[in-house]
Amino acid sequence: MRSFNKNRGFTLIELIVVLVIMTILATAALPLRELMVKREKEEDLRTALRQIRTAIDAYKQAVDDGKITKKADESGYPPRLEELFIGVPDAKSTDKKVIYFLRRLPRDPMFVEMDISPGMPVTSAVDTWGKRSYESPWDSPKEGNDVFDVFSRSEEIGLNGIPYREW
Repeated sequence: MRSFNKNRGFTLIELIVVLVIMTILATAALPLRELMVKREKEEDLRTALRQIRTAIDAYKQAVDDGKITKKADESGYPPRLEELFIGVPDAKSTDKKVIYFLRRLPRDPMFVEMDISPGMPVTSAVDTWGKRSYESPWDSPKEGNDVFDVFSRSEEIGLNGIPYREW
């Protein structure tokens, strides 16, 4: 015959104590997770801004080099963000090549869709960014006839204390 050991398994109190400890640890980890997510989004914002601004500068350089035709009243910056990834004809090319400055336009990672309803169109990447024209002052950016710079339209403040709009 077998003898049954009464000390098998855990008591109810031991299980409750373990659950309480796990809950406390999980609660302590949540703020750290939120901080990590915010840091990742900020890094994505830095990368996207750098890519777009580099492409805008490359467009302006192509205009200055005569690869893109410019009218007398234009600044030389792209008239729309779409020009950067749709491409523009190379004025110096005899076989009508197209110059591309971006493969695709990144979305603003800080942009929050206001109403995500099934079947509703999602905001395009172009519309997630705030745009500043060449003639616009730096402290109150406004859209105009060209795109001199882009900025996040988020009202939030970064971990560094600077609003995302000013990055």
